[in-house]
Amino acid sequence: MNRVALLIGGNQGDRRALMAQARELIGERIGRVVAASGVYESEPWGTFGSESGELGVGNFLNQALVVETALTAHEVLAAAMDIESELGRRRPQGGADGPKGERVYHSRTMDIDIIFYNDEVIDTPELTVPHPRMHERRFVLEPLAEIIPEYRHPVLKKTVGEMVVGS
Repeated sequence: MNRVALLIGGNQGDRRALMAQARELIGERIGRVVAASGVYESEPWGTFGSESGELGVGNFLNQALVVETALTAHEVLAAAMDIESELGRRRPQGGADGPKGERVYHSRTMDIDIIFYNDEVIDTPELTVPHPRMHERRFVLEPLAEIIPEYRHPVLKKTVGEMVVGS
């Protein structure tokens, strides 16, 4: 059985109801949720773009989950993307880079990120695990530290607890 740490969240629609739906669908399609952090609210991180029909940039709600799964990391990714889509996530067309090459983020109803998958390091065009920017994001570290503070990042060799203190 594999253990995957996910971060779920969004900033559009009924955020709490969407997170509850995401947890339910994750339990049905990915695996048993064995730990869940509290729900954290945070301001948007990074550069946000404007898509037609976008409702604006509001605060995000986020929650960390640990899930036991028989799925491979790529199967978890595919299931997570299907759940995001089912919950109204629309990905911008044409990439996510701004005019100066910076990463541009967009508001969304649901985002499901794979933060850790066992102790594996995965680097493919579709998936990078551990999540490459998780150690820079307090909105990821705080919920993770609540449920897996002793988990050691397989690349940085620091625990989640140590990373949250240093952020």
